[in-house]
Amino acid sequence: MRPIEELVNHFKEKELALPIWFEGGAIKLIDQTKLPFEEEVCTITTISQLGEAISSMMIRGSGAIGICGAYGIFLAALNSKGSSKEVREAGELLKSTRPTAVNLMKTVDEMVAEAVGSGDELISRVEKKAVEILNRQLDFEYQLGAYGAELINDGDTVMTHCHSGAFGGAGYGGRAISVIRTAHEQGKNIHVYTCETRPYLQGARITALELKKFGIPHTLITDNMSGFCMSEGMIDKIVVGSDRVAANGDLANKVGTYMHALAAQAHNIPFYTATSSHTIDFNTRSGRDIEVEMRNATEVTTFKGIPTAPEGTHALYPSFDITPNGLITGIITEKGVISSPYETNLKKVIDKLTV
Repeated sequence: MRPIEELVNHFKEKELALPIWFEGGAIKLIDQTKLPFEEEVCTITTISQLGEAISSMMIRGSGAIGICGAYGIFLAALNSKGSSKEVREAGELLKSTRPTAVNLMKTVDEMVAEAVGSGDELISRVEKKAVEILNRQLDFEYQLGAYGAELINDGDTVMTHCHSGAFGGAGYGGRAISVIRTAHEQGKNIHVYTCETRPYLQGARITALELKKFGIPHTLITDNMSGFCMSEGMIDKIVVGSDRVAANGDLANKVGTYMHALAAQAHNIPFYTATSSHTIDFNTRSGRDIEVEMRNATEVTTFKGIPTAPEGTHALYPSFDITPNGLITGIITEKGVISSPYETNLKKVIDKLTV
């Protein structure tokens, strides 16, 4: 059995909710567009298939698509019998699928950097790096969960937006759900308000599914109810995930995050993002420099092929928005909770990692 398959078996023994894994020479992933009513496993045998799965959001979530980068480059190495040229081409294809998600780009670059030599030597190097990245992602989830749980008090109500959980990571809790799940496992009596997250309804379909599975009490609300809930004193803290954190602490996350942060500031509610150091992008000075992925407007005017607006209606779908650093109380990472001034303190965390 290959080392990467041994690792997958080890993860399964931990009863993790794996969104993607390697088995029998192919990538297996759960089609997240079918959740919560079907858990359909798809088999991916080519890089073009994996790229389409990422673009169509069959697989999504910052941590999970980073893992796609690791598995994808390993698959390209196997399929090409160790051709560095074909591995590099596969990397460029994968990086083009979700332009806002820096975790995918960084992971692909890490993997491609190991694609030296040729044949079995290249395949072995790439596989070893993939195993390292997969272990690291899971460690991130446990560690940032522990730091974030320190911010959650017994009796708190916590709001989250979109899905930043097990199916969006290595299987424990991704980012925001790692914090919430760890607090729950510590015995804290918490209640979660999860926003449904139009237009893909990741909060309703996937976050609610995970909270139910983990036995965490929760209430589903529409995105436009968050201000009401805050004004009524129903929310104690907000924890969201992240797809990219700029060098100054500006946050790119699922569209709708910004308006929740504005409402939180108006009501003096702590607003946190849970992320990994891998998602901090020092090559991006501020949120203004982050490319926001614009998705097809038909995803707003339809849902699962069913029209939700009159034919010919013009629609807009920025997949992410930018939350300015001044609205963020703290950035939860696997190295601790970082507070303002972010431009200085984020760099201190990264410096610690490289010592």
